[in-house]
Amino acid sequence: MDVSTFLATSFLGQPTWLWLSFLALVAALLAFDLGVLHRKQREIPVTESLYLSAGYIVVGLGYGVWVWQHLGASPAADYFTGYLVEKSLSMDNVFVIALIFSYLGIPRIYQHRVLFWGIVGVIVLRAVMIGVGATLVSQFSWVLYLFGAFLLLTGVKMLFTSSHTMDLASNPMLRWLRRHLRVTNELQGDKFFTRQLDERGVIRLYATPLFLALVMIETADLIFAVDSVPAIFAITQDPFIVYTSNIFAILGLRALYFALSAMIDRFEYLKYALALVLVFIGSKIFLVNIIGKFPAWLSLGVTVGLIVGGVVFSWVKTRKAISATQGAG
Repeated sequence: MDVSTFLATSFLGQPTWLWLSFLALVAALLAFDLGVLHRKQREIPVTESLYLSAGYIVVGLGYGVWVWQHLGASPAADYFTGYLVEKSLSMDNVFVIALIFSYLGIPRIYQHRVLFWGIVGVIVLRAVMIGVGATLVSQFSWVLYLFGAFLLLTGVKMLFTSSHTMDLASNPMLRWLRRHLRVTNELQGDKFFTRQLDERGVIRLYATPLFLALVMIETADLIFAVDSVPAIFAITQDPFIVYTSNIFAILGLRALYFALSAMIDRFEYLKYALALVLVFIGSKIFLVNIIGKFPAWLSLGVTVGLIVGGVVFSWVKTRKAISATQGAG
């Protein structure tokens, strides 16, 4: 098989060259991020976080335009919908990451290193999950109804439960890591592992709190993916659209972390908008046999409307609360 034939060969519904070009773009972005912008270990200021996030957003949206040109308007609408849903659902992940860094005492100067390698893990883990999901959907069409029911239940639960909390002190994964690994009490610079003398005077390999933070963040992403992966499969069953929209959304959100973590409380009411988005997406699966398939652009419009409404409402309500507190002070 020559190169041109290989590149034109279909892989998970799309030509191989599409997958390779996407992975090459992501690799180039990560190499530029680590090798040029953050070659030296330093604290990421909020302004730089905003600029970096804006750059990733431009690339992600630009890729959606590229999808429109090469695959058509409907796949592009699905891409933008998936991108927006994934980015919004991952907002809670920012809160959890901030909790993990705070609990383990990871200073801001080392947080970018953890987030960078966390992205590499996400690229692999999401590929596995989406590959499994695509296989299940293609072999068993009824799996989509399970996804739809799960999204409906998750959306309803989000509407009637309090804000997300996480008790890290009793977290099973963290307790398992501490029980099965030798872990240093303090950071060892930017190292994930270090060699030290144990109580018997033998040199042993120890994990550092930085490694614990990395594993905890990967675990948190895996848990959040249980919501986001079914949500995007309910929008489209094209693995290429599912994967590319997921990865670009996560890349941009991790870049925004340093700015967003400082004002996550300003999005207090966004979860209710996200709950309605999940209910809407889950309902579409069951309504398709009654009223037909929803146009891709209608789904995108409803999703944008709900999320923008949630952001604006949150910003206005929290601003009033902050003004009232300042006035009372």
